[in-house]
Amino acid sequence: MFWQALLLQLGYNATLVMLGAGFLGIAAGVTGTFLFLRKRALVSDAISHATLPGVGIAFILMVNLGGEGRNLIGLLLGSAVSAWLGLLCVNWLTRRTRLAEDAAIGAVLSVFFGFGIVLLTVIQNMSSGRQAGLEGFLMGSTAGMLWNEAVIIAVGGAVTLLLVLALRRPMTLVAFDAEFAEANGVNVSRIDLAIMGLAMAVTVIGLKIVGLILIVAMLIIPPVTARFWTDRSDVMVVLAGCAGGLAAFIGAAWSAVVPALPTGPIIVLVSFAGFALSMLFAPNRGVLAAFLRHRRFQARVHLRQGLLALAQGQPIYERFTMGLLRRQGLIAPDGVATEAGRARAAKALLDEKRWEILRADQAMEGAAALYDGMRALETVLTPDQIAEIDAKLGAPEGVS
Repeated sequence: MFWQALLLQLGYNATLVMLGAGFLGIAAGVTGTFLFLRKRALVSDAISHATLPGVGIAFILMVNLGGEGRNLIGLLLGSAVSAWLGLLCVNWLTRRTRLAEDAAIGAVLSVFFGFGIVLLTVIQNMSSGRQAGLEGFLMGSTAGMLWNEAVIIAVGGAVTLLLVLALRRPMTLVAFDAEFAEANGVNVSRIDLAIMGLAMAVTVIGLKIVGLILIVAMLIIPPVTARFWTDRSDVMVVLAGCAGGLAAFIGAAWSAVVPALPTGPIIVLVSFAGFALSMLFAPNRGVLAAFLRHRRFQARVHLRQGLLALAQGQPIYERFTMGLLRRQGLIAPDGVATEAGRARAAKALLDEKRWEILRADQAMEGAAALYDGMRALETVLTPDQIAEIDAKLGAPEGVS
């Protein structure tokens, strides 16, 4: 059943929802990357909560004008205006007052969201309000999605994605170094507004599928997931778009298979699953990779200490060190050093003495900073430098 959903074989409505969610996820992942790099992740939270009053006011206006209160285009336009006002409020409070950005975001978020809840209460008491179903904009609702609604969401996501691609160079420059961007003639304040405006567009488009409370996750989790896999911004944008689109598509498919499950929360949970897997298994930044690096470093430290102990005739009490030396054939099962172990131990002790002279010589300060005591000194110094140190040490020629 689930595979049928992934292959778009569950019917017309499920196909609409999955395709619309996929486009939205791609746009959200790509747009959210620049918010993440600019360290403006909380702005998306303020934008999303600021949409609610616009939804309520748009519904009331359309009903009073004799129209269909639940017309998606009207509701999205209302939410866009409201979100833009919220965005301008955050920008004004940050620039014109002493409030920090997080405090301004918290103030705007709470005021706009509170006002929106009041409007929803008023709507529920209207004669035409009980059938409004506007609570779906809080958590998302895809039941009974119409063709024109799916087209609006898909086209809106595609247009937002194209705008992001068109502005990616100045947005990347501002995200990494705003001062350098300004020195090169980039209008930083306008680019910041463009980034937040694109985030607002994704938020407004995603209200129908994910809802204003959970759309923040679609903007932030995919870029964070992509960050585990790359250090390059262009690759990160692509990975974030793929992660967002895949999570949205799979989440919508899962929701279609189990109709009792809401689409928005399932999409967020699938996105979080991708984040968790990346956090654990990413090759460079993942928890497992960090653990393996730590274990390798720990083994190098124990090996060095064990070799120095062998060279100086000291007993080794650490079981991990003994096991490491035994596995590498440096000591026999009874703990006595093998021929290879004695040679390695002598080399380790010689390098330790060489390093003492190296640290005391100011002319070799740069090389001393590179040496960590756990690798062959020959990887840091040239043969001539080693010969010079050995001459000071009085080491016999040919020792290496």
